[in-house]
Amino acid sequence: MNDQIENNFRYHAPKPGQVELYTEIREQTKQLALYIDIHCPNSREKSLAITKLEEAVMWANASIARN
Repeated sequence: MNDQIENNFRYHAPKPGQVELYTEIREQTKQLALYIDIHCPNSREKSLAITKLEEAVMWANASIARN
């Protein structure tokens, strides 16, 4: 477990090609967020959906950086 903790809490400098992946993930997720914003009524649920998309981007980028 200590190796995983060390890996998860250290800085991961981008490797070649990773920045482009991060950008594509953000762009694709932004498109879904915009769709939700247009088609869903303003509500707690809509806010949570967008928050979960932000979390998804974070975790997807972490998966690229950490592995």
